[in-house]
Amino acid sequence: MLIALLEVRYFMKIQKRGWPVLIIAFSLMAAGCSLRTTSPGTETTAAETVTGTGTGLSETAASEETEEIQGDKGKDGAGRVAAGEETSSRINVADEDMEPVYAGEIKDGVYPVKVDSSSNMFQVTGCELTVRDGRMTAVMTMGGTGYLKLFMGTGEEAAKAGEEDFIPYRETEDGLHTFQVPVEALDMGIDCSAFSKKKEKWYDRVLVFRADSLPADAIADGKITTVESLALKDGIYTAEVTLGGGSGRASVESPARLRVENGQAFATIVWGSANYDYMKVDDVKYETVNAEGNSAFEIPVTGFDWKIPVIADTIAMSEPHEIDYTLAFDSSTIKKAE
Repeated sequence: MLIALLEVRYFMKIQKRGWPVLIIAFSLMAAGCSLRTTSPGTETTAAETVTGTGTGLSETAASEETEEIQGDKGKDGAGRVAAGEETSSRINVADEDMEPVYAGEIKDGVYPVKVDSSSNMFQVTGCELTVRDGRMTAVMTMGGTGYLKLFMGTGEEAAKAGEEDFIPYRETEDGLHTFQVPVEALDMGIDCSAFSKKKEKWYDRVLVFRADSLPADAIADGKITTVESLALKDGIYTAEVTLGGGSGRASVESPARLRVENGQAFATIVWGSANYDYMKVDDVKYETVNAEGNSAFEIPVTGFDWKIPVIADTIAMSEPHEIDYTLAFDSSTIKKAE
């Protein structure tokens, strides 16, 4: 302190240099005070007093940071679990009103199936579903090569699991990554964690294998209500229809007109706008059946009480755009048209 005061007196003698010099003097005095401890012979810098480790953190803080980094590693060093800002925004792909479809409700065979992912960073560009002896597995082809392995469960569970519980990728001749995973049920949210090659962390995902993307003949007998099972005679009927998919803003008229001919049902779908120029069912294209008013199409009904996948092309955007929808016809509401 004495040294600091002497320094001030010296600077006051040359006060003709102005206030800036005085300010510097007081700054030196303040700095000098902070650099001394109350006990002589134990001088320590302020930074050393705070850190005690030379890392910029106190010993307690450094220890907590180490625990945070290491505490979520698996027993086999499986890696950490991504959280917070590290994870991309989630997409809700598992609706509460979904009814799971189990292997027993699907005929044995191999089918293409669509997969919805809760993250845009985990894109499944193709998937092949195998149903055999009451069990289902799927081979997913990924849109990138950024994941080394999968775990069917949460990231927290994956970090505690052993290497034998993980599903490694397989590389195709084209250099694509594929994963073969068990499928408990379609139309049900399934937890799946993906291990990032770059980040070396587990990322939580939710997958939904969509039953409505299967061909109609894949569904076991009795699961879908048909014209034959309803004993519908040729004629004109109406039935309530529910539209699914898309952005949720589109609509169709309900009840819809049904035409039954030679054991086959056809429905006239009238949209809530005039912006659709064609529809597709099972890759077959159907044109509009009206010249004015809202877009209307007559399409085949492959079954009742089941979400039928359809495509509708809209011209409301800057460019025509095909959108995936589903149509579900309620067999309990079928009535003879008046």
